[in-house]
Amino acid sequence: MSVFGLVSGIAGFVKVRFLQDKEIIDNAVFRFHYRVTSAILFLFCILCTANSLIGNPIDCLVGNEFKDKEKVINTYCWITSTFTLPRATGEIGTHLAAPGVAPLDSSGNNEPVYHSYYQWVPFVLFLQGILFYMPHWFWKSWEEGKIRNITDGLRGPTIDISETKDSQKTLVKYLVDTMHFHNGYAFSYVFCELLNLMNVVGNIYFVDKFLGGIFLTYGTKVIEFSTMEQSNRTDPMIALFPRITKCTVLVYGNTGTIQDHDYICVLPVNILNEKIFIFMWFWFILLSALSALTLFYSIIIMIYPPLRKFVLARRFRYRVPNGISSILEKAQLGDYFVLHLLGRNICVTVFHEILNELSEVLHDYKPIM
Repeated sequence: MSVFGLVSGIAGFVKVRFLQDKEIIDNAVFRFHYRVTSAILFLFCILCTANSLIGNPIDCLVGNEFKDKEKVINTYCWITSTFTLPRATGEIGTHLAAPGVAPLDSSGNNEPVYHSYYQWVPFVLFLQGILFYMPHWFWKSWEEGKIRNITDGLRGPTIDISETKDSQKTLVKYLVDTMHFHNGYAFSYVFCELLNLMNVVGNIYFVDKFLGGIFLTYGTKVIEFSTMEQSNRTDPMIALFPRITKCTVLVYGNTGTIQDHDYICVLPVNILNEKIFIFMWFWFILLSALSALTLFYSIIIMIYPPLRKFVLARRFRYRVPNGISSILEKAQLGDYFVLHLLGRNICVTVFHEILNELSEVLHDYKPIM
């Protein structure tokens, strides 16, 4: 299957919807996790395994002696991992074939660093894609289609408002009858927002551990590298994802003597890997900041009820302060959360009518505690 065929398989996963009656049960930052980030990670996973894009993931220069064994040597070096000598110094092209590619030092002062992570990159990316989808899966399971059911017939800007009166009355009755019974619903959502933040921060440290403790400072080093003078800089992407490495193959001779063959190997896959992980670094940092701000906002809404009045008034342009006050005086966090989701799913005119009717009903209503 071609790369484009594989990529088209995850196109539906992004779910860029233009359906006017599709319910909204979360915010944009939440969707960045399970819709955008998961899709990006699955796309990267496919690209890493697409031979038509990068060719062979490894090509070792075996020479004429073992030319007929080239595929075997490539497979051997891919499975056993290649290495570089990070402390090797000298001019590229004169003393070194490439950064970290030099003869082995028998003194032990330049220990080789083995690179085996590239074998696991597709699996790690796939696992991360699943992890970023899990909080949404939990929230969707706990939400159980509540917003879809209670806003049926009211969603979308093209609905005929004159035909929604019965649906509005039914919705208002539901809100009154279930007053103070939505707190668990709201806390489940905030918990899933916390899971999102924990997941993205956890993935940063997971990738850092996977890449040998270099990922945390990877992006900052790349930025520093771009500002250095050409003669004094060492590309951190090449240090982490070397394009040229070495591989030692032990071959038994006719008399049983072990023959040590040292090969230079080219890793085209690392050209793609370095771009993937530098993008991931910046995206994860941005997503962590957005997730932290969103969770902080949710916590403030929980502990500071007066802010809820401001949100309903400004966010949904509701100009009846007394109506909001009469609702929020009797409403708890879960009730406000449901109203907030209703405002995001119902057109402004219908939502204002629902708030007006709800405030009238709640004027002398005493909900069951």
